[in-house]
Amino acid sequence: MTTTFFLVRHAAHDNVGGFLAGRTEGIRLGPEGRAQAQRLGRRMVQEQFDAICASPRERAQETAAAIAEASGEMDVVTDASLDEVDFGSWQNRSFEDLNADAGWQRWNAARSLAATPAGGTMLDVQHRIVTAMLRLAGEDRDGRIVLVSHADVIRMAVAYVLGLPIDAWPRFEISPASITTVVLGPWGGKVLTLNEVVA
Repeated sequence: MTTTFFLVRHAAHDNVGGFLAGRTEGIRLGPEGRAQAQRLGRRMVQEQFDAICASPRERAQETAAAIAEASGEMDVVTDASLDEVDFGSWQNRSFEDLNADAGWQRWNAARSLAATPAGGTMLDVQHRIVTAMLRLAGEDRDGRIVLVSHADVIRMAVAYVLGLPIDAWPRFEISPASITTVVLGPWGGKVLTLNEVVA
C-alpha cells in the first residue's frame, strides 16, 4: 500500500528571483505565472489524484486553483504544513541586498547550523513537511495527492526521502510550476521524478 505525492512548486510571481517573497502578503501570480499554472493544470489532468492541498500563500492557492479547475473543480485544502519558510525580516528584500547580509550568508553557507531572523531552521521545515506527508499517507493508503508548496519546502521533502543532508539543498533545482513525484510506503520512500517543468 503506497501513497503518491505530486509535490508542485507554485507558478512564478512577477519578480521571482528578484526578491525574497517569503510569507509576504499579497504576492500573486504574474501573467507568466498564470500561464504556467494553466499549463500545469493541463499536465496534471493526465494524473489521477484524489486530493489537492496547498500552502496558504496566495501564489500557491492560485496555482492549486488552476489544477483544481482543470481537474473538474476539486476542492483545495489549505495546509499550513506546506507554508513557505518564515524568513522574518529578510522577507521582501532584494537578493542583491540580502547577499551583503552576514546572516543571509551564514544561512546559505550551512543551513543545517543557521536560523532565519524569525528563528526558523531548515530542520523545522523538513519536520513539518515530512510529518504532513506521513499523516496524509496514513489517512489515504494507495492515495494520490497533490501538494502545492514552495521550493525550499519541497527540497526538504526530497532530501529526507533520498537520505541527503539538509545542506544538499543547492544540488538540485525546484523550478516554478514544477512537479516532483514521491512515493511513500511501508518499505520507505522513493523519488520517481524530480523537477518536471511543464513546457
